[in-house]
Amino acid sequence: MSEPISPNDAVKNALGLTDVVAQPLERVPVRQRENQSTTSAWRLEIACQEGRGGIVLVELTRQTSCFRGDGIFLGWSQERLAEAYRMLTALSADDSHFELLQLG
Repeated sequence: MSEPISPNDAVKNALGLTDVVAQPLERVPVRQRENQSTTSAWRLEIACQEGRGGIVLVELTRQTSCFRGDGIFLGWSQERLAEAYRMLTALSADDSHFELLQLG
């Protein structure tokens, strides 16, 4: 019987990143060329042996969103950024000190 795969091993196998440390999601301001106003997006900051980087989830409409990568994620396709964002937010959510604010 094989050993269970740790979340970091799963990230390494799927994304090619090792010793990943994901910070909690952060709300950040973004501007789009098509819009005159500033909106908000979710940014996920990552540190790993390959370097540092971030993935920003920009919700364009209720049905449409896109991802922007920087640092080690620069140049990744939308599909690969989406997969990395899903995996790494799950890794961050598994962290015992991850907490979303409950306002209202």
